[in-house]
Amino acid sequence: MAASFPHLFQPLRIRGATLKNRIMSTGHDTTIPTDGTVNDRLVAYQAARAAGGAGLIVIQVAGVHESARYTNHILMANDDGCMEGYTRLADACHAHGCTIFGQIFHPGREICERHEGLLTVAYAPSAVPSERFHVIPRALDAGMIREIIDGFVAAAIRLQRAGLDGVEFVASHGYLPAQFFNPRVNLRDDEYGGSGENRLRFAREILAAIRAATGDDFVVGMRISDSERDDEGLTSDEVRAICRELEPLLDYVNVTTGTSASAGAAVHIVAPMSWTPGYVAPAAARIRADLSIPVFVTGRINQPQEADAIIASGAADVCGMTRALICDPRMPEKAQSGHSGDIRACIACNQACIGHFQLGVPISCIQHPETGREEIYGNLAPVENPRRVFVAGGGPAGMKAAVTAAKRGHDVTLFEAAGQLGGQARLAQELPRRAEFGGIITNLAREIELAGVKVVLNTPVTGEMLAAERPDALIVATGAIPFRPPYEEAGDMQVADAWQILRREINPGRRVVVVDWRGDWIGPGIAEALAARGHDVRLATTVHHAAAQLPPYVRDDLLGVLARQEIGVMPLVRLFGHDDSTVFLQHVVTNEPVMVNDVDTLVLATGHASVTGLESAARGIVPDIRVIGDSLAPRTAEEAVYDGLRVGAAI
Repeated sequence: MAASFPHLFQPLRIRGATLKNRIMSTGHDTTIPTDGTVNDRLVAYQAARAAGGAGLIVIQVAGVHESARYTNHILMANDDGCMEGYTRLADACHAHGCTIFGQIFHPGREICERHEGLLTVAYAPSAVPSERFHVIPRALDAGMIREIIDGFVAAAIRLQRAGLDGVEFVASHGYLPAQFFNPRVNLRDDEYGGSGENRLRFAREILAAIRAATGDDFVVGMRISDSERDDEGLTSDEVRAICRELEPLLDYVNVTTGTSASAGAAVHIVAPMSWTPGYVAPAAARIRADLSIPVFVTGRINQPQEADAIIASGAADVCGMTRALICDPRMPEKAQSGHSGDIRACIACNQACIGHFQLGVPISCIQHPETGREEIYGNLAPVENPRRVFVAGGGPAGMKAAVTAAKRGHDVTLFEAAGQLGGQARLAQELPRRAEFGGIITNLAREIELAGVKVVLNTPVTGEMLAAERPDALIVATGAIPFRPPYEEAGDMQVADAWQILRREINPGRRVVVVDWRGDWIGPGIAEALAARGHDVRLATTVHHAAAQLPPYVRDDLLGVLARQEIGVMPLVRLFGHDDSTVFLQHVVTNEPVMVNDVDTLVLATGHASVTGLESAARGIVPDIRVIGDSLAPRTAEEAVYDGLRVGAAI
């Protein structure tokens, strides 16, 4: 047991299963399945977390009925064909002493994708619309309710026969069981609606039948939101009453928060970095005080010290640390062995985990692109002929390339022109509510130290240096600078780029227009920062709404902040020019002029331009030149780090 975390590494017995520690990977969609069954890529993904020391892995939702296909890549457990894959998955996790449960699931009205471009028929207790996905469901008839109940039970039996240790009944986030619980969504007047007892009947019948069919050792738990954080959602008092009523049929309750039914409440499904770590724990503590069975909790628990404190406080018995394990599958092992300083801490950016899911592609991590690609990058072979490798640029791309190449046995030196590592990430962390993004620098810097990379600061790589040193290979990661597009200029209005604002190099004056070309964090973040300093800010963006390129939960959280700050957003406009006090914009669809008067400063968040000079200077001197990150093409930190991995693995 790790002395530093005495509570986190205590075992926990739940019916027939023993968790070796209190660290859980919660059920989360990976977008890795391709045909509704467990495939080799999903086995490799979960096996990496089991090998890294997780005590419990809960496998992503499995549909229990044909009408449960809420995405095109959901696992299905509605026929025996699912069992072979689940058996391989269970065996892979059990080989590392990891307990494994599977989620059984029906979304009800929360259908978020189309099948072959067609709107899907959604089913719910009543024909009450879902605001977020603009779905008007069909009310379930008695026969279909019975089919779905039987489907839950049959799915649990299949997962037990496949070798899993338990199942988790998903009643969280406004999905079908929660829709039956909710008197504002369940308007039925039969035995499944009306009274509180009737609204519990759907869940009671499922849980009782699963317990009867699976015997004494099989674990049956329930995931539920502590409240749905929505005016039409379940309240905390209602949820506590539900948990008390269903406790005799359960072995544990897994507490989360929010609902899929509205944009504001859905943010909590995977809360971004603006939310405090462990913020759901107090609600879990209130539920735990009502029950005698174990209570799990999840919600931005990213570090072992946070989880240990939650368990020590009595708020919960197990902590869901899903994104922490996506970012660093070996987090439990490092914490238990006394190497917590080596943990690659999740920064809750949501870009490659839930962000990938929402794009319909396999999940990964911007800091650890090996995640989801375990079959390719999980075990990189050492090189037979080590080479002398120079890396020019100490941003995320260069740092990851240096680490990867060094781990494979190359002699790697990283040169950074500035006095600190980090590149643009050092600026990104200066945006409001984005300080945690700086963790990518801290994490990569520690990896560089562990890999034995030589780091030389305040030293740009030049053609003269290369001619003198003659390295075997050069990785160019010199990044980018702010791009200033051509526009009409008249008068002497102050014009600044986003970097100058973040560095506080100018006084913006009273009224500011921020022109946003990318639709990402930068333009809205600059607008938010200036508004917080007391400036009158307008945000003009080329996209349909501010932050349109960001993952939805991050975007919606940010849009809420802009609304509360009363920042005027002008969508679908591009910069045309300015005079002394007027910014001239142009509608991107109609080409009609749009003007903003009485402006003191125009701020440009208009993308970046690659720094490419070193690539040309190195030609003819270094035999192997690789260009990565923004030097290759201006993109995001995710592409930069992936480029570093890809090139570091190939060189």
